[in-house]
Amino acid sequence: MTSSLSPNSVDVLLFDIGRVVLDISFDEVMARWAQHAGCAPAVLAKRFVVDDSFKHHEIGRIDDAAFFANLRSSLGVDLTDAQFLEGWNAIFTGEMVGIRPLLANAAKRMPLYAFSNTNPAHIAHFSAAYADLLSHFRTVFLSSTIGLRKPDAEAYDHVVKAIGVPASRILFFDDSAANIEGARARGLQAIHVTSTDDVARALTALGI
Repeated sequence: MTSSLSPNSVDVLLFDIGRVVLDISFDEVMARWAQHAGCAPAVLAKRFVVDDSFKHHEIGRIDDAAFFANLRSSLGVDLTDAQFLEGWNAIFTGEMVGIRPLLANAAKRMPLYAFSNTNPAHIAHFSAAYADLLSHFRTVFLSSTIGLRKPDAEAYDHVVKAIGVPASRILFFDDSAANIEGARARGLQAIHVTSTDDVARALTALGI
């Protein structure tokens, strides 16, 4: 995909957050919850699924307490909301290696935005813990705030309209193949990120 990029081929850069800007680990979540529950992490990992409750949490249809209540049932553990929250926020393990200087340099050349499928608990956590890094983005579009999540077409259309430039002039970075396909279907240029090197190569192609 980077072969189609050249200087002046895009006007805006749009970044997913998880595994593009911030590294995440569901294994760490399961380990924390298992420690609280007194069981093996593998037991919880096998029971954890991206169900309607998960998706509804990400579009703001249910709050943290309701999500945790559903987890008590689906995981079969009697954790408190505080224990669920502590483990849930442990998903963030730090910045993606090498992303900070890339964002800092790119922000000097063109507008940067972020678009993440995420929930109120995670927003409260990463907005504070990584405020400096996220300050490079003019706006961070959050699924639970806008009520729309990737890869739904309406989600991309909402973000493109809010940014105010044609979809074809936006380059989107995401670690999910489904989200990349969804973005391209709505006219955005997109890079499937497997490591920070993918971001670096794209920026080089853009002359950044």
